[in-house]
Amino acid sequence: MSKSSPEASWRPSCDQTALRARALTLKRIRRFFDERGVLEVETPLLGQSAGTDPHLYPFVSQYRRPGQTVGVDYYLQTSPEFAMKRLLASGSGSIYQICKAFRNEESGRHHNPEFTLLEWYRIGFGLDQLMDEIEALFVVLFDGKRDLGSSKRVPYRKLFEQWVGVDPIHADWSEFAECARRCDLSEATAICGEDRMIWLDLLFSHIVQPQLELGRVYFVYDYPACLPSLARKKPGGEAVVERVEIFLDGLELGNGFHELADPVEQDMRFDGDLVVRRQLGLPLPPKDQRLLGALAKGLPDCSGMAIGLDRLLMLMTGCSHIEQVLAFPVSRS
Repeated sequence: MSKSSPEASWRPSCDQTALRARALTLKRIRRFFDERGVLEVETPLLGQSAGTDPHLYPFVSQYRRPGQTVGVDYYLQTSPEFAMKRLLASGSGSIYQICKAFRNEESGRHHNPEFTLLEWYRIGFGLDQLMDEIEALFVVLFDGKRDLGSSKRVPYRKLFEQWVGVDPIHADWSEFAECARRCDLSEATAICGEDRMIWLDLLFSHIVQPQLELGRVYFVYDYPACLPSLARKKPGGEAVVERVEIFLDGLELGNGFHELADPVEQDMRFDGDLVVRRQLGLPLPPKDQRLLGALAKGLPDCSGMAIGLDRLLMLMTGCSHIEQVLAFPVSRS
């Protein structure tokens, strides 16, 4: 019987082992944070804003109030970050959340438009303490089923220079293009143009990530300031921001920051994103004024991390495709 037939397509794409692994993982995560006094929270999946990052594509829906003939755009959240920061500013203390997130992008081996995120924020933590906690969490989740050995913590700039051969902070786009030519990335210039951010993402993912040692967790930190996301600038080092990404078996699992707390700087970053969106002909979502209001009230000093649980489950169970750990991926939803 064809896999595309109605009889076949109603079935889940993962097996019972994967379902049980997911349930056990969620139970262990909740116990881990409960033992550390971190509060579990829940925030809306549907919101009036979805961030301005030009490289994220939210799903847009319309909300019609009773009696209205014209709807208002609402967005399925690409991350619960903004709402969680509003809780932090209100005095919640350290918090975590396990939730669905949505990005209107491709589906494939490592991607599904709807995915599960573990996101948490620790008041008073710097990136070193956050990395320590992630290591402790992985010990609990992998439960000896994989020997991850000792993790490796390495600056982004060092890795990039080692494997790409140029300085990611000071090289210009023509040097990036030459690196791409040497590595047979023939379409890179057409994709990246003169956009430093896109060049760095492309070269890192195609050249650096495949070189990361299998079976070892990598924490890559101190990202170039042109890749700031929501991280604060490193004191005394305007060229980098306090951002860390987690990799295992060459796969990106998580992204975290020593969180930006300056409302003026955050507003400027929103404006910069909107300029890029306008240049690319992308929609111009509203800036999240509620986040800016929370930052103005005062965000406690904290660091946060978001980990894609579906990808983590792939590595925990030895699966090669994300659909093997999802009951109903987009192809069967």
